[in-house]
Amino acid sequence: MLVELKNIVFSYTGVPVLSDVSLRLHENERVGLIGGNGEGKTTLIGVVTGRLAADSGERFVKSGIGIGLLEQTGGLESSSTVYAEMERVFDRDRALIEKLREVERSMSTADEAELRVLAAKAESLHRQIEARDSYHFDVRIKTVLNGMGFGGQYDQTVSTMSGGEKTRLKLCRLLLEAPDLLILDEPTNHLDVKTLFWLEDYLNSYKGCLLVVSHDRYFLDRLTSRTIELERGKLWSYKGNYSKYKQLKAERLAVEQKEYEKQREEIAKLQDYVDRNLVRATTAKSAQSRVKQLEKIQPLDKTLPPPPPPGFSFPYAERPGERVLFCDSFTLTAGGKTLVRDGSFLLSRGQKCALVGDNGTGKTTLLKFFLSKDPRVVTGKGVKIAYYDQENADLDPEARVLDAFWGNYSLLSQTEARKLLARSGLQAEDMDKKVKNLSGGERAKLELALLQAKRGNVLFLDEPTNHLDLAAREALEEALTAFDGTILFVSHDRYFIRAIADRVALIEDGRLSFFDGDYEAFLSAQKNRANSAEEPPKKQPTAQDKSYRSKEDRVQEAQRRVRVRQIETELEALEAEETALNERMAGADYEEIRSICDRLEEIRARSDALYGEYETLI
Repeated sequence: MLVELKNIVFSYTGVPVLSDVSLRLHENERVGLIGGNGEGKTTLIGVVTGRLAADSGERFVKSGIGIGLLEQTGGLESSSTVYAEMERVFDRDRALIEKLREVERSMSTADEAELRVLAAKAESLHRQIEARDSYHFDVRIKTVLNGMGFGGQYDQTVSTMSGGEKTRLKLCRLLLEAPDLLILDEPTNHLDVKTLFWLEDYLNSYKGCLLVVSHDRYFLDRLTSRTIELERGKLWSYKGNYSKYKQLKAERLAVEQKEYEKQREEIAKLQDYVDRNLVRATTAKSAQSRVKQLEKIQPLDKTLPPPPPPGFSFPYAERPGERVLFCDSFTLTAGGKTLVRDGSFLLSRGQKCALVGDNGTGKTTLLKFFLSKDPRVVTGKGVKIAYYDQENADLDPEARVLDAFWGNYSLLSQTEARKLLARSGLQAEDMDKKVKNLSGGERAKLELALLQAKRGNVLFLDEPTNHLDLAAREALEEALTAFDGTILFVSHDRYFIRAIADRVALIEDGRLSFFDGDYEAFLSAQKNRANSAEEPPKKQPTAQDKSYRSKEDRVQEAQRRVRVRQIETELEALEAEETALNERMAGADYEEIRSICDRLEEIRARSDALYGEYETLI
């Protein structure tokens, strides 16, 4: 057990947030923490980490454990370069290696008495280095930075990075620090799909305990083996990932409702018997026994259903023509960078097309290009496009919520507007708030209310699930699945893409390509393509091949492959010899230790030379 909370109570300004919450986190666990916006997830994390003190209850932490926390806001701040900042994680490792080298240098000039002491120190340092795998810290740094999308940014100064990049970089440092308990609050924000898959694979092999807060259901399904949910101040625990949690929660609610109804029936029967027989002399004694039974019953609380999710619907008046949007032979640029070269795009009526690609490839730019008045973009007859803007640029931050809604769409009466806003998840008390004071989730619901009011038969959606909690995401999915119009959308939410898309458009390396099929089939095709690229099929050389490679070229290539194998074999032999010499050193005499040290220096010099040659050949 790493951390245990017992009967925790926590309130803000007298309003209870956590009520009698208990939780245990064990070594190597994979726990997903879910709950609606405002349910207290961040508060619970604060209590787990010790940053918040509970009103009552107990917190136990295993002695000496490290706890790492990635918050939604607040990235890494530093005036150092990316690589130098990651190197700081391994200051201890670098110090051990340098100390070992100092000891070995001293051993070369020491007398017999000093040599035995230095040999013991060298052995101790060597064991520490081996246990920490200190020699390979640079490999670990490059693995994490490349996987998280910083492959070409080693020398960039951290302070010049965007907020999203700083948050990703903070996650990189946490992964390298590898604390015993790693708490990640919305770690999938700012990550493209390729990076998400890499992070999932990395975390699946993580040796510590993970506590993950995320609205990314795909991420939770791939990673977690236990799901805990905060609801109305209570904490519920379910064995399994998010999909399993949904099943188990439904079963729990059904059982609790059945038990509650059964008890109410039993109480009603006992009370009816008492009411009819207590005043009758012949049955008063048996009625009194029923009274005692009633007194012993501990009434069960009525099972409350989960808070209702928002309700979305997207009606429209006119059905468009078969060809909704067409654009041929276009090139898209932004900031001097070519995003799409010689692209063509056709969107047909009824299609639900996901626009995917890495961060910075131009997905949002392409979406806005299709919305522009550019003459190359041709829309079909009867097309009415409604656009969801993730940046909320169409909302006046100083306006009241109700006014902001009417400012964009004033055809509804105030009663109708309030009803639509309420169905979208905004309460009566939200109507007079300024837009700038809304949470991210509340602004998203206001934007979705506007989207519904526009009654578009074609929906353009730019990251519509950002800031929405799980219940709202699923409600939006249900509405868009039922929508029989046309959708073109950008999203990093893979669960959402899987639920909605029947076609995928990919922007990659300046090219726009299409896949007709659902998202799972698209991912499978991408994986197969990547595997084929890594392992090209062998083929017999043709006359055309030979024309590109002379006989001399082929001889040189064969010699290069032979030399690579020779170097690899020699390096393996040197590594094995170095290990054997270090083991012999502990029991060696003065002369033998001196000889061993000399040989170790030779091995390291030879290894450095071989690695230098190796890098020029591969």
